[in-house]
Amino acid sequence: MNRRDHDEAHADSATQTAKLREPRRIILMITDFGTVSERLIHALEREFPWVVIEQVEHVAAACKVFFHPVSLILVGPRLLDEAEARAAELLRLHPQALAAVIELSDDDLLLSSANVSRSPLVRSLLPMNLRLDVWLSVVRLMLCGGEYLPPALILRSRQNGHSAVPPLENGARATLVASADPRMAGLTARELQILEMVSRGLQNKIIAAEIRLSENTVKIHLHNIITKLGAHNRTEAAARFRSLQERH
Repeated sequence: MNRRDHDEAHADSATQTAKLREPRRIILMITDFGTVSERLIHALEREFPWVVIEQVEHVAAACKVFFHPVSLILVGPRLLDEAEARAAELLRLHPQALAAVIELSDDDLLLSSANVSRSPLVRSLLPMNLRLDVWLSVVRLMLCGGEYLPPALILRSRQNGHSAVPPLENGARATLVASADPRMAGLTARELQILEMVSRGLQNKIIAAEIRLSENTVKIHLHNIITKLGAHNRTEAAARFRSLQERH
């Protein structure tokens, strides 16, 4: 075996090892074929060998249970309204998924951000004009439950005379607030969403009903939140979050 064959065999072996080590998860693209280029899809498959890419051109095709859990839903701009109309169904079928709208250019960043702030489904923007390594880093963040808004959005809002980006609600707002605290930043998007609701005084059963989870699942999330923050109870965890809100 020559050196090139040896290197390729080693790479294949490393890929197979990664696949075995990581649980399989799905990136679900609800968009016209071609919106995400074949080059980017191949880059995703190389960077995240444990990820399965599923592409559908109709929202109805995304409203089903897949063989592996869906971790990230990417919605094309043309299908965003339809996806939001079926947000409850998508969130029920894919409870572990963070959803992001694909942003094809910088021209509509502020409009897209306003849409995100009101959206029952999407919590992030995924720009398509980033350098490949940066783009993959943003996808990695989203796969881990983190939310993302482009820095260009903040710059543009300042240029237009705004002090900040349009106000974000629930999970998106919580992520921006929590980014100022290292421990808070370690929480997943779902955990931040629940902590934000706890900070408003909502009971577990109300939280469960609003985000379509069982009350027991909410309790599990709260246990993880308290453990990650090193807090003694939910009251202390909520107080920390409110303190961050008041400073931002």
